[in-house]
Amino acid sequence: MKPLTRHDGLVVPLDRANVDTDAIIPKQFLKSIRRTGFGENLFDEWRYLDHGEPGQDCSKRPLNPDFVLNRPELSGASILLARANFGCGSSREHALWALEQYGFRVFIAPSFADIFFHNSFKNGVLPIVLAPEEIDQLFEQARACRTLELSVDLEQQTVSNMDSTIVYRFDVDPFRKHCLLNGYDDVALTLQRADDIRRFEARQLERYPWLSETF
Repeated sequence: MKPLTRHDGLVVPLDRANVDTDAIIPKQFLKSIRRTGFGENLFDEWRYLDHGEPGQDCSKRPLNPDFVLNRPELSGASILLARANFGCGSSREHALWALEQYGFRVFIAPSFADIFFHNSFKNGVLPIVLAPEEIDQLFEQARACRTLELSVDLEQQTVSNMDSTIVYRFDVDPFRKHCLLNGYDDVALTLQRADDIRRFEARQLERYPWLSETF
């Protein structure tokens, strides 16, 4: 998992509440068991004018010019600004994969669905909860300048605009912060105890040698 310490990025202001995982990645794209290839179908039903199916060449599909993700000046954006209860609905982790594969590293909202919130950290993406009035201010800035850029400092736990005239603080669980700063996913955390695991296995085989038998 790629470490996240400080992230500067362009903001996509998705001014909708209760965005569910079926909107983030529609059900027809969940057939794949691979963790790749979901980014081009992110927000598929909002992003394109036609109905999407797996395997389509998305470069030839008609784009919805009214959807914020299709604004040319927001190409390459990596921070998603949203309203309350972002990521609600089913627990599909594909929604996180689609967002991360599109290029998002940070989500900012007044609240997140619980499972989505926890899955974000496991996929190396930082979900930031700010007060509703702070979210309103960020949407106002995004409307005013059209291309809002923010700087997110995980070590200092701050969100600021590029000239630091506005700075917001956010809370984050210390353990999750440690994992993001170092790029540790669940596998990497387990491998840190690899020597202990090997010693335990060796002791178990000494006590119960039949465990090594194959049938």
